Amino acid sequence: MPIKNRFADLHEEITGWRRHLHENPELLFDTPKTSAFITEKLKEFGCDEVVGGIGRTGVVAVIKGKSDTSGKVIGLRADFDALPIFEATGLDYASKTEGKMHACGHDGHTAMLLGAAKYLSETRNFDGTAVLIFQPAEEGGAGGKEMVDDGMMDRWNVQEVYAIHNWPGAPVGFFATRSGPFLAATDQFDIRVVGKGGHGAMPQNTVDATVVASHIVVALQSIVSRNVDPVEQAVVSVTSFETESKAYNVIPTLVSLKGTVRTLTDENRDLVETRLKQIATSTAEAFGAKAEVSYMRGYPAMVNHDTETGHAIDVAEKVTGSCGEAPLVMGGEDFAYMLEARPGAFVVLGNGDSAMLHHPEYNFNDEIIPTGCSWFAEMVESRMPAK
Repeated sequence: MPIKNRFADLHEEITGWRRHLHENPELLFDTPKTSAFITEKLKEFGCDEVVGGIGRTGVVAVIKGKSDTSGKVIGLRADFDALPIFEATGLDYASKTEGKMHACGHDGHTAMLLGAAKYLSETRNFDGTAVLIFQPAEEGGAGGKEMVDDGMMDRWNVQEVYAIHNWPGAPVGFFATRSGPFLAATDQFDIRVVGKGGHGAMPQNTVDATVVASHIVVALQSIVSRNVDPVEQAVVSVTSFETESKAYNVIPTLVSLKGTVRTLTDENRDLVETRLKQIATSTAEAFGAKAEVSYMRGYPAMVNHDTETGHAIDVAEKVTGSCGEAPLVMGGEDFAYMLEARPGAFVVLGNGDSAMLHHPEYNFNDEIIPTGCSWFAEMVESRMPAK
């Protein structure tokens, strides 16, 4: 089954929805206009049930097939929040809100799922129930967790769940995925190094927190190179180094470090957290200083389920004729929470030669809309074939 003809007919309309969303970006859970737009469209399409306020500002739509002898329920998810970025695309439909931008393609993901919703509401050529999940706050707010914690999966008896993300640099319309760990757990840390400040010309009277913090930065790199199994993946990055004093002749008492940790397994996540705390505190102690460590766990690793990844690949091959092997990605994705709650899979769809995600010149490629819509719709029709 190639790209569905109906989506070629709807392409211009869906593109209009996408560009409307692009012009009107909203952040995290503060999405009244976006949520209202999605709700209005879903009701217009004739979905059997449209419920807002799931996970604070998420929207869920239910579409029943022509029959329901299978008892199956398939969930499809799209995220819809933007980023706090100043857009630099110069597009006619660029963001109308200064400092906010759809720089990750969530406008496109939502438009494609809305397109699938319209098609599925029209045709209902399946045996079971489709649950369409429109999620806020993927960009750091754990909106996926909020929707799961709100009882979404149990309330609508979702049995499998699937999602798409666009992929800059991959050919237009090219699908790829992988079974098992796909995207990383995203943790953060703060390290506060406390020494004894003093005159820059009299270091013997101080405990130089700058020197101590510098040793900590270097020592933390040994976690990946000497503690994590070399055939596995982990990232420890110190991304901020700030001294209390900005003077040329003052040795500061306090230095603050910030950073991120990325891992793909629970074992390595625990290992890196333990070693980071040990190295920071012990290094500081060796110099006569003190290190206070705050370690904050973020999104878990996103892990595709084997069987459901197979289903996602089968549908991608039906739509475009092929599906590639996606690389491991050390970025994060809060669809991880939905995959912890239910079996499912996450695929990426080539966005062509565009700027990278989270870049002020990024733009979702409207050419891929029919392909993504077809994959969403075909996931429902293939997993719940009409009787």
